[in-house]
Amino acid sequence: MGLGAAAGALLVALGVLGAPPGAGAELSGVLQFLGTAECHFINGTEKVRFVDTYIYNRQMWAMFDSDVGSYVGFTPYGEKVAKGWNSDPATLEYKRAAVDRYCRPNYEVSRPFITERRVPPSVSISLVPPSSSQPGPGRLLCSVMDFYPAAIQVRWFQGQQELSEHVVATDVVANGDWTYQLLVLLETPPRRGLSYSCQVEHVSLEQPLRRHWGTEMPPDAGRSKMLTGIGGLVLGSVFLALGLGFYVRKKSS
Repeated sequence: MGLGAAAGALLVALGVLGAPPGAGAELSGVLQFLGTAECHFINGTEKVRFVDTYIYNRQMWAMFDSDVGSYVGFTPYGEKVAKGWNSDPATLEYKRAAVDRYCRPNYEVSRPFITERRVPPSVSISLVPPSSSQPGPGRLLCSVMDFYPAAIQVRWFQGQQELSEHVVATDVVANGDWTYQLLVLLETPPRRGLSYSCQVEHVSLEQPLRRHWGTEMPPDAGRSKMLTGIGGLVLGSVFLALGLGFYVRKKSS
């Protein structure tokens, strides 16, 4: 997995003030110089790569790659500059040392927040009403919000049976605050009397998290309803008998 550690940019605008860079020939007076310094980490700091790139008007013209150990030019001007930099032992030594001087220390500083941070998702189910583009019954939508890291698995169930077909999910979307969100739609309309559940598995959770929608009568629910009805009938009969007795006694007196 690659992690961009830092990026720096310098923008010089000549000509029409406020004109956006790279908008075409009419804005040829706008110049953009961009330099980036990136650290790529594989399996922690087991394999670290430092990449330094130079871009002019959206075209990369030179790059230093620690895996190569020298500068590489991508345009005639870039090749000329790279040749000059490569002829300077001090410059090459400084760039080659960036892996240990720059990347590894920054990894240790960032690791608690980037690699060890865990934010559990907030999960809810809602019924999406039909629309002109999708008429008919509504659809169930599972909203998985504000989780970190991005890797996550979301599954739909009807009762205990997984519904692997007719499930559509968005891409995992970054919120911009180091959390992510994901929407998973069950395209099959829910059936009355059945229960549906959205199950989420994430590294921040000790066990899968389920959210349920709908009602499904448990095996003894019918028996419970019958007993409740019988109890109500018996109590009603008792109160009726007491009321009649009170009425008869009052009338006879």
